[in-house]
Amino acid sequence: MPNRTHRFRILAAIAAALVLSAALVTPSLADSTARSASNFAGGAGTVIYLAAAVGLPLLQDGKHGTVDALRTADALGTSLVIAQGLTSVVHEERPNHENNQSFPSDHATAAFAVATVQSADHPGEALYWYLGATAIAQSRVRIREHTEGDVIAGALIGFGTARLELSAPHGLILSPFIAPAQHAEGLTLSAPIR
Repeated sequence: MPNRTHRFRILAAIAAALVLSAALVTPSLADSTARSASNFAGGAGTVIYLAAAVGLPLLQDGKHGTVDALRTADALGTSLVIAQGLTSVVHEERPNHENNQSFPSDHATAAFAVATVQSADHPGEALYWYLGATAIAQSRVRIREHTEGDVIAGALIGFGTARLELSAPHGLILSPFIAPAQHAEGLTLSAPIR
């Protein structure tokens, strides 16, 4: 029976193959399919991706699952606070001229924050997490919500914040809930008992 990581890889490969094969059928269908895929990736797909990033550690990581989920949520929340702060200062107009909240992309920020934490916790799944984050970021450009610069900036903020999160012994925003614990193999993290 395949383990959870193996099943995750199989499901990710099947999903990628379905999207790619649908996009290659015909040019007009490919454009329609690509637009639909981008709308999904930038909407419900992002919600599913972020929920999976926070929820999967609870299922996959045994006794460290709570801390891994808290770390992921902490990186996600902190990176979005930073991105929203920049958005309120920069006021860059969106490519679709809808409003002036284009820089940086919150979607790219969030996706790359959780991808970075999950990749650190599960190096064998890194490719899938970063492919998902890239698909979300690309979808935002495709549907003209952001420019390439917006999503690159968001990706860098998400990545940088997550790396900072992983280096901080108590996390960033959720530090009262993330406490270090000593184990024989070195410093590991555990959620405090309350």
